[in-house]
Amino acid sequence: MKPIYPTTPDGRYFVVRGRLWRSTNPALAPEEKARLVKALMAARREVGRARKAGDREGLAAAGQAVDAAKVALGERGPVWWTDGAPDLNRHMARTTPYADWYAGLDPGES
Repeated sequence: MKPIYPTTPDGRYFVVRGRLWRSTNPALAPEEKARLVKALMAARREVGRARKAGDREGLAAAGQAVDAAKVALGERGPVWWTDGAPDLNRHMARTTPYADWYAGLDPGES
């Protein structure tokens, strides 16, 4: 069963072990999101294959494919929101404007 992580009230991030991770752009069409997730998973499998084989060039190419898919999904690169709020990806939730929200979570949620 896939774990469920708490999502910030504005939907921009989810929290894993206290750290914010940028969510996928909710404006993506479902078909586009599915296509990009499929590409991401294929690239991640290729990372594993290349790492296991000791293929440094293949690993670099696969890493670039992972990055490209994550940028297209909105999880990396330019932010997908338009209000000028900063990108807090990978910040600890307790040190961000989400600190009060995070402190109110059940300890088992994050």
